[in-house]
Amino acid sequence: MKTDFSLRDYLSTRRSIPAFQLGEPGPSRDEVEEMLTLASRVPDHGKLAPWRFIVYRGAVRAELGERFLELALTSKPDLSEEMIKVERTRLTRAPTVVAVVSRAAPHVKIPEWEQVMSAGAVCLNLLMAANALGYSANWLSEWIAFDPAALDLLGVQPEEKVAGFIHIGTAQVPPFERPRPELKDIVTWVGEE
Repeated sequence: MKTDFSLRDYLSTRRSIPAFQLGEPGPSRDEVEEMLTLASRVPDHGKLAPWRFIVYRGAVRAELGERFLELALTSKPDLSEEMIKVERTRLTRAPTVVAVVSRAAPHVKIPEWEQVMSAGAVCLNLLMAANALGYSANWLSEWIAFDPAALDLLGVQPEEKVAGFIHIGTAQVPPFERPRPELKDIVTWVGEE
């Protein structure tokens, strides 16, 4: 079997850059479309495409941030100045934010769990597609992925769920390594040695 050393090297060093450390330049529309095409190449039992994308770019990101702040203040009117800034900048941390929306639903043959896993695979593929085109990315969810009013503002339908918000831009700082689990702590071998 031939080993693809470039893919192996990439996977051995893959890291996410925190969303607030992403900046311009961001990807062009054509680059985003290429990323989404690559991200869509995931396991998808039954060819259901049980996910879709919503791409947020430009001024609408700041407008949504103001609406998120309004929502946050209704439940926590005493937000600190720091948290007010956080709410306002939820979608402006990176030049492009893509919501990966899971459309998993009951199906006569395909379990919902498999459909949900497919949406998760899309999120990871989108991170890798952004890296392949020379950008950095970060996968987040945060409270806006679970709040019905925020989801309505974001264009997510009541029967859908956000698998993640993928923030895409150019790293403003170098990547740093974080602790990874030891294989002995996460692997159970069954069968031959």
